[in-house]
Amino acid sequence: MEWLSSLFDWHVFWAQAGKIVFAYVLALPVGWERERTEHSVGVRTFPLVAMASCGYVLLAGTVAGGDAAARSRIIQGLTTGIGFIGGGAILQSKGNVHGTATAASIWNTGVIGAAVASARYEIAIVLALLNLITLRLLLPLKERMDSNRDARKAGAHKEPPQ
Repeated sequence: MEWLSSLFDWHVFWAQAGKIVFAYVLALPVGWERERTEHSVGVRTFPLVAMASCGYVLLAGTVAGGDAAARSRIIQGLTTGIGFIGGGAILQSKGNVHGTATAASIWNTGVIGAAVASARYEIAIVLALLNLITLRLLLPLKERMDSNRDARKAGAHKEPPQ
């Protein structure tokens, strides 16, 4: 069993694992909300994005060391990759675009993971809370605005009386 101890600095292992798990847990409520409202991306994707983002930034700290430019390039690549995943959540049908809130939430979840990796827990917690608040509490307002817009469109397309 001593060979296993020689592979790991257990203090570092548990600290890094704790960060990854914390990023995962912070993303779960957003994934749950998206899944609950029957969006294409949900309870599995959001935690995975946060966890992977955290892992990349933790790895960047190890690989790049103190080189801020190298760390920045890794984070830029991560941002691009998350944007690609988010782009897959955006759908267009019948002249309407759907999934932009989900795509933005995926992008935000990546930042949550990066913030946790950088030990900026306050940023991660605020981002997670505001994301969930935006998706849950602003939904009735958005539905009302969409309903009013649809009613105006229907009224504009009526045939004139004869």
